[in-house]
Amino acid sequence: MEKKQEKQEKPEKPEEVVRRPLYLFDLPAEVLNSLSLKADAGSPEQLLPEATPTQSQSPGLATPDSTFVGSQACSLCSLTFVTVQDQRDHLKTDLHHYNLKQKLNGLTPVTETQFEKLVGDLDESISGSNTSDSEDEEDDGTSRKDTTLSALLKKQATLADRQRNPDNEADEQSPKNPRGTGTPPLLWFSSPTLPDKTCFGVYRALFTPEELAREDVIVEAIKQRQLAPIAMPKPPKDASSVPPAYNGRHIFLCMIGGGHFAAMVVSLAPKQSKHASTGPLNREAIVLAHKTFHRYTTRRKQGGSQSANDNAKGTAHSAGSSLRRYNEQALVEDVRELLKDWKALIDTSDLLFIRATGTTNRRTLFGPYDGQVMRGNDPRIRGFPFSTRRATQNELMRSFIELTRLKVKELTAAPLPTAPEDPTTKQKPPVKPSAPKLTEEEETALHHTTQIQALIRRSKLPALLAYLKTNTLDPNTFRFYPADSQQNHHAPTALHLAAAQNSAPLVAGLLARSGADPTLRNDEAKTPFEIAGDRATRDAFRVARAELGEAAWDWEAAGVPPALKREEAEKRTERERKEKEKEEKERRKVEEERLKREGPKVKTSTARAGTAGGILGGGVPRSAQEKREEEARGLTPEQRMRLDRERRARAAEERMRRLQGGG
Repeated sequence: MEKKQEKQEKPEKPEEVVRRPLYLFDLPAEVLNSLSLKADAGSPEQLLPEATPTQSQSPGLATPDSTFVGSQACSLCSLTFVTVQDQRDHLKTDLHHYNLKQKLNGLTPVTETQFEKLVGDLDESISGSNTSDSEDEEDDGTSRKDTTLSALLKKQATLADRQRNPDNEADEQSPKNPRGTGTPPLLWFSSPTLPDKTCFGVYRALFTPEELAREDVIVEAIKQRQLAPIAMPKPPKDASSVPPAYNGRHIFLCMIGGGHFAAMVVSLAPKQSKHASTGPLNREAIVLAHKTFHRYTTRRKQGGSQSANDNAKGTAHSAGSSLRRYNEQALVEDVRELLKDWKALIDTSDLLFIRATGTTNRRTLFGPYDGQVMRGNDPRIRGFPFSTRRATQNELMRSFIELTRLKVKELTAAPLPTAPEDPTTKQKPPVKPSAPKLTEEEETALHHTTQIQALIRRSKLPALLAYLKTNTLDPNTFRFYPADSQQNHHAPTALHLAAAQNSAPLVAGLLARSGADPTLRNDEAKTPFEIAGDRATRDAFRVARAELGEAAWDWEAAGVPPALKREEAEKRTERERKEKEKEEKERRKVEEERLKREGPKVKTSTARAGTAGGILGGGVPRSAQEKREEEARGLTPEQRMRLDRERRARAAEERMRRLQGGG
C-alpha cells in the first residue's frame, strides 16, 4: 500500500501534464497550486500554435515541430492536422479566409495568435462568422450584419487609406464611440509544471466582470471553481425530460439560426468513469438535458428568412412562403415551450452561452412575450468567443469542450527591441528571372521555323515551296530554331519533318523541286529516309533517286534503297490496295455467314417479306410512321415541334418542285 501511495503522489513530468487534456473545473493539485497570471496576459502575440499532440486540446493541431506540408496540413496558415475532418473544418475558419485575403492582396499571412490579437482589438464575437452554415440567413434586414472577417478587412482598408491620405485623417474619423477595449478572448497563466516557455490559456468569458477587474483574484477564482467528480445515472435517450432537481453547478448553451435550434444544459462537475480495464480514469461531461429542432424557414438558394423577405418586398403568396411562415411560428412556439420546461435549470445556471444572429432569432429567445424565461440584459449571458458552425448537439458539445479545456501554448524567444512587424505590410513578390532577349537574327529564324513547320503539318506543298523561294531560304542550310528543343532535335530540317510526318507528296516535292539534300543527318545521326514511318514515304525517296539520277546525291550515304520507277511504285500501290479490298470483302462475307448461322432468329409469323432468313436487322422495312416515331424518340416537346415544322417545310418544297416539273 505504501509503494502504491508513493506512486500516486509522485509528481508528473511536464511533458505528461501537457500531453493529457486538462479540465478547468477539475485540475490536478500540482497544476492548480502552481498557477500564476502572466504579467502580459493581455498580449499573447508572442505565442505559437499549440504544442500538444493530443486531439483533445485545440481540435486537430499537431506539434509545431511538424513540417507544414502534406495532405493534412495548411501551408498558408502553417498548421498541421491529425485528421482530414479537422483540416476541412480549418478551411472554413476566419483565420484561413483572412490569410487568403492577405495572400491575394500581396500581404504576409498571420499566425493564429496574431489573428486572435487582431480580433481582440475589434472586440467582435466570431460566433456569427462565415463558418456557420445557415444561421446568418436570419438577419431581418436587406443586408447582413458585419462578420468579424469583414469588419477586420474594413478596418485594415481604412488604416491603409489613412496612410495614403494623412491630411484627411481627422475628417474621416467616425463620430461614434470606439468599439471595444481591445482585450483578447484568453487569459494566460504560467506554471512550473509546464515545459519551458509554455503557458496555459483560459477563456475570459468563464469569469465575471468583477473577477476580471481584479487580476489578483483570478487564480483564487479558479480554485473556487474546482468540483469533485460525481456519479449520475445515464439520461434518457430522448433527453427531453429534465431531472426533478439538480443543485450542482451547470451552464446553459444555446444556438439558433437558419431554422436550426440546439440547446443543452451541462453539469460543470465531471463524471468519473473507467476508460478501460487497465487505463486511466476519464472525466466525462454530464449532459443534464439537450434538445434540437429544425424547421424549413430559409428560402433556398436565395438566403434570408421568409419574414425578412416579406418585410423587404411585401407578403408573398406562394405555397412555399406559406409553409415557411408556418414553420417560423412553429419554431418560435417549440423553442419557447422548451425554455419554459427548462426554466428551473436555466434560472440556476452559472452562465448562459447563447448564439442568436438576427432580430427574429433574438426576439424568439428574449421576447418580450408572456411567460418570458430569458432576458437580454441578463449578466450571465455570454457569446461564444470562437468560431461556431450549424446549431447541432455535436456542435454544442464541441463548444463546451473548447470553453472548459485549458489551452497550452509555447512561447517564442524574446524578440529584439525593434519595431513590430505589421501583418498588413505589402510583401514584395519574388523577382522572376526575365527571359533572355532574342537577337534580330534569332527572332527571324524563330518566325521562319513557325511558318515552315505549320505548312508541313498541313501538307501545303505549293505554299511551302513559295515561302522558301520568297524568303530565299535554302532547305539544306536552314535549320529549325531553337535547335535544343525536342522536336527540332529529331527533325531539324524541312525534309526530316516531312518524312517524320509520313507525307510522301512533300518528300517528293522537296527532293525534286527545291533540291533538298537526303544525306543530311539530325542530332541522332539519322537521315530523313531512316525516320520515315510508312512504305509510301520510303517509295518517294526511291522514285526521286530514279528521276534525279545517281549523280544527284550520294544515295547510298542517305540510306535509300535502289531506285524505283514511278510506274512500278504506282502498280505496287494499286496491287496492295486491291489485295486489301479483297481481304476486306472476304472478311465481310465470312462475318455475314457467321451472323446468318449464329445470329438470333425472329418468329416466322412476325417476319416480313424481304427478310434475310429472319435475321434481326436483316432489312425489315419500316413504315413512314415508324420512322417518324424513331426520329422523335427522346426529344423534348419543343424539339418535336421544331422537327414537325421542318418535315412540313420539306414536304411543301417537294410539292412545289413536282408542280414546277410537271408544268
